[in-house]
Amino acid sequence: MHYITLPSELVGFTNHSSEIVKTVSNRKMYLLHGELKAGAADSLCPQCGGSMHIHDRCEVNLRHLCFGDKLSCLRFTKLRYYCPRCGHSHMQGVPFQAKGHRISCELLTFTRDLLAYGFTNKQVAYITGLGRNTVKDIDLERLKEKYTVDGERLIQPERQARFLGIDEFKLHDGHKYAVIIIDMETGHILWLAHGKKKASVYSFIEHVGKEWMDGVEAVACDMNSDFQEAFEDRCPHIQTVFDFFHIVKNFNDKVVGQIRKDEQRRLIAEGDEKAAKSLKGSRYILTSSKQTLARKDREAEDGKILSKGSSLFSKEQVVRKDGHLARYEDIIRQNKLLFTLDLIKEKLCEAYKMTDEPSMAGAITEIMDMCMATGNKHLLWFRRLLDNHFEGIIAHATYDISAGKIEGVNGRIKTLRRQGYGYPDDDYFFLKLFDASRKGYVRNPVAERIPQNL
Repeated sequence: MHYITLPSELVGFTNHSSEIVKTVSNRKMYLLHGELKAGAADSLCPQCGGSMHIHDRCEVNLRHLCFGDKLSCLRFTKLRYYCPRCGHSHMQGVPFQAKGHRISCELLTFTRDLLAYGFTNKQVAYITGLGRNTVKDIDLERLKEKYTVDGERLIQPERQARFLGIDEFKLHDGHKYAVIIIDMETGHILWLAHGKKKASVYSFIEHVGKEWMDGVEAVACDMNSDFQEAFEDRCPHIQTVFDFFHIVKNFNDKVVGQIRKDEQRRLIAEGDEKAAKSLKGSRYILTSSKQTLARKDREAEDGKILSKGSSLFSKEQVVRKDGHLARYEDIIRQNKLLFTLDLIKEKLCEAYKMTDEPSMAGAITEIMDMCMATGNKHLLWFRRLLDNHFEGIIAHATYDISAGKIEGVNGRIKTLRRQGYGYPDDDYFFLKLFDASRKGYVRNPVAERIPQNL
């Protein structure tokens, strides 16, 4: 029975009857029985040009587009031709079959569109009724067409980048690392490679070429000496820049966090239980900026809801608590060393707002002197960190670039890794990251409504 007749790209296929069947997974499917029209070229031998005869027939099932919530499948007979003159044989061509797949070209296009839009492989597999491996193969073909040359080499960058960002991240097993290089102005990933050594940088430079690298002015990275040395070795004109994020991260993790623990142990040893208790659970407050703490206090005043309550599951509503800034000021007022940390943090913020290198050099030198004056081993370590990376730090005054875009990409990496259950195929995972970095968010996309003039 024909329920509806639609124009399609199924050239040569004539539907004679339809029935609703159930798949192995118990989903409903339209099974469209039809006939495939033989073309004139099918019966012409490609070897000798002679006339070919029908030698055999075989039944073909070809997956097609969904109709509403129901899958569809085309069922027809395909002919095998034989040439009595030269002995050549071939199957009848199916003009609407996707190459390399037992699906229609229309379904292939629809699947690629869903993947390009951002649906996960699991979601696309359910919508189309295709197997996950089939969806992955289609996506891999799409990505290779877009980002590789003949599926073997990555394409050249789309534009000349002035500023680069480089970082490493953990792969799916948590023990191996990969290097990522991005265009800091666009956020586009330009290079991905296994490992976290100089070889990854050398491979990238060889990939883009010396002329392209001559147009790069600066690169933002963390304190990984391998990356810095690799760029200085091959491209000495590129200025390495150590941004505010990585400096403060090192300061919070290696200095503030450790000093807080040391001070807590010291106060307990001295019998000052009250002062020691005030430092318990204070790591977040001590490592946050005053601006952040003040913002949270304002949110508390406005009654910001962190988690809605539920009578169904007996859950109480959670609102933002106040007193963050007051607690911070109370802690640093009682502890001289923590007060010094607060002062250093403020001077770091001021230094990274400066726009000329001599002024920033003076500000960083002052911070180094403050660290030296304390005699604290953690602050002395931080002084050595600033001293060893002094040139790259003050270069921020000239090249105001930040690793924020890289950290954003790292967030996407974690999301994609969760969605793909680890992505054991690294090539596929890397290409997915390339694609994700080039997708722009559209708040109000154009509606798919019918034009009024039709």
